[in-house]
Amino acid sequence: MGAGSGLENGSSVAAGSFTATHWTVVLAASQPGEPQAHAALETLCKTYWRPLYGFVRRRGYSPHDAQDLTQAFFEQILEKGRLRAVDRNRGKFRSFLLAALENFLANEWRNAHTQKRGGHHAFISLDEITAEHWYLGSASDTLSPGLLYERQWALTLLERVVTRLQQEFVAAGKARAFDTLKVFLTGEKAEVSYAELAETLATTEAALKMSVSRMRRRYGELLREEISHTVSTPAELEDEMRALLNALSL
Repeated sequence: MGAGSGLENGSSVAAGSFTATHWTVVLAASQPGEPQAHAALETLCKTYWRPLYGFVRRRGYSPHDAQDLTQAFFEQILEKGRLRAVDRNRGKFRSFLLAALENFLANEWRNAHTQKRGGHHAFISLDEITAEHWYLGSASDTLSPGLLYERQWALTLLERVVTRLQQEFVAAGKARAFDTLKVFLTGEKAEVSYAELAETLATTEAALKMSVSRMRRRYGELLREEISHTVSTPAELEDEMRALLNALSL
C-alpha cells in the first residue's frame, strides 16, 4: 500500500484530540480489572504485532520462535506492570515499545520461550502460516531490524486507515464507489480513465473527480488522526508524518 495523494494534505488535528491516544489505550490495557482492558489490549496487538514480529524475525529467529516471543513479549509487559510505568511525555509510544522489545530479547527471551503461547491473556488469533507469508512478502533483505520495524509500522498504520475509510463508505451505502476509487489512494496508475470510471458509477467525470478529491482528503484526515493516537503533542504529529513518509520510501 503506497502513500498516495492523501498523505500530503489533511486537516490538522486539534490539540484536545491528543487526550484520547494510544497512551490512554496503554493505561487501559495495563488495568486487567477494567472493562476496557481487553479491547485496549486487542488494539495494541493489532497495531504492533506485525511490526514487532518482523523485527524479531529479522534478528534471526525462526518463524516459530518469533511467534512465541512476540506473544510472550506482550504478555510480559502486562504481567510486570511495565505499561503502568510508561510516561507519555517521554517520547513516542512505538519507540518505547521497540526499546522494551529489544530489552526483552536481550535479557528474558529464554524464560519466555519456555512458556506456552498465549499465556494468561486473550491475545488476538493470528494464523502462523499467514503471519510468516506476510513477513516474507513484505520484508526487504536490505533493511535492518529497526528499519523493517519502521516500515511495517507505517504499512500497518495505512492498512488501518484504509479499513476505517472503507467502513465509512460502506456505512454510507457507497461500498461499490470505494472499491472502484480506492486505486487513487495507493499511488498506482488507474488502468481506466476518469471517463470510463464515471460511466461505471453512473456519474459525470467532474463529479467523479470531486469524489476522488474528497476521498483523498478524508484519507489524509484519518491518517493524521491515527498517527495522533501514538504521540502526545501536535509537534510530534508532524514528526511522525515525516517518519511515516520516510519509512514508506525504504
